[in-house]
Amino acid sequence: MPEHPTRRTFLEQSSAASAAAALASLAGAHVAAQDKPDTVRLGIIGCGGIMTHHVQGLVRRKSAASVAWLCDVDPAQIDRISGHLGGFQSADPKRTLDYEDVLSDADVDAVVIATPHHWHAPIGLAAMAAGKDVYCEKPLSHVFAEGPAMIAAAEKYGRIVQHGSQMRSSPVTEKAGRLLAEGVIGEVKVARAWTAEVRSVLPPVPDSDPPAGVDYDRWLGPAPERPFNRHRFHRTWRLFYDYGNGEIGDDGIHDLDMAAWGLRVDSLPRHVTARGGEMMLHGHVSEYPDNLNVAFEFPDGRLLIYENYPFTSYGMHGFDNGNVFYGTEGYMVFSRRGAFSTFLGPKAKAGPTEGKEIRGQRGYDEHMEDFLQAVRTRKPARATPEIAHRSCSLVHFGDIAYRTRGRLEFDAETQQFIDCDEANALLNKEYRAPYTLPDVV
Repeated sequence: MPEHPTRRTFLEQSSAASAAAALASLAGAHVAAQDKPDTVRLGIIGCGGIMTHHVQGLVRRKSAASVAWLCDVDPAQIDRISGHLGGFQSADPKRTLDYEDVLSDADVDAVVIATPHHWHAPIGLAAMAAGKDVYCEKPLSHVFAEGPAMIAAAEKYGRIVQHGSQMRSSPVTEKAGRLLAEGVIGEVKVARAWTAEVRSVLPPVPDSDPPAGVDYDRWLGPAPERPFNRHRFHRTWRLFYDYGNGEIGDDGIHDLDMAAWGLRVDSLPRHVTARGGEMMLHGHVSEYPDNLNVAFEFPDGRLLIYENYPFTSYGMHGFDNGNVFYGTEGYMVFSRRGAFSTFLGPKAKAGPTEGKEIRGQRGYDEHMEDFLQAVRTRKPARATPEIAHRSCSLVHFGDIAYRTRGRLEFDAETQQFIDCDEANALLNKEYRAPYTLPDVV
């Protein structure tokens, strides 16, 4: 596919700061044009598997939105998502391999970012500088330092940011939240989150050429330059430090976010303890352990425990992903699959219960509608960048503790681990030029 002029222009810019400044010049015209019809014009950046849920939800709910652009470095992905838009709008969306095309369109109100994790913050920061609101799939950040940058950009540019923590918008979560607020299990002291999905061994394969039409250099973007390998590409890129955050940052972030929600977390943890290794997936290509167990202690003494097991076809408490909230008067078993049960008093008497594996209660449609309404009203979306950063920090801290000393202490004032240089080095990362992180100044 021929190279786009916008790509050449972008790559010729001398620094990420100048790129952000160039995009920021568009923000004034965009903000001045806010008084538009209720239809929100979307640019979709990243047309992988999760985007299927979002597009199908828009179509199913007949949302007051239109898709102006489909962007992906793989044209086959664009073709696939385009097929789900049939009948949703009169005009076909424009197509591009370059997200700058989307950001330079003054008629685009917001973008939905569903790229690999290592692209979330670079595109999100550039989008906000260009005056676009942002729905960013989880996790908001690939490394800890990107979270504060996203928060600062949202404030500086006056942008709406919604994090892809869909259970925050689920009707089941709303019902469970009311019960917890009413004190059905007393004061919640401990939350336990788990990811217990069966995984199989993924053996190594040799490097090869990228698929025809794929802009592989742009797919790598800020990540180190490496030969193409299909395990590092669609879907399984999550297994590698360069692009993803392992199981804890893929499915685990949902359950960690719900644990933080149930505990009403409003700070970062003070102490982090992690352990793990190879439990059963010997020979697996993943750079992450196949089981990772982390305990977080917050300044007020509350505990959050995360467990990851790849072998339990029966899940835990009947669910492959979920939480238990332990209170002073009982406990609640809560699954992001759309169910909860409570057990009250010394004899764990059955209390209020809702559903069992109700897949329609996972919050995808409601979460997107919450974002679209926030774009229209300029009121904060449900999963703000501040909320996202607190939850994503658990992902980063757990991984950092596992990769370094196993037990770390974090100072919220300095935003550093105490007396552990190797851990602090992992709070940030190097970005490959010219795909460096835009500055927020």
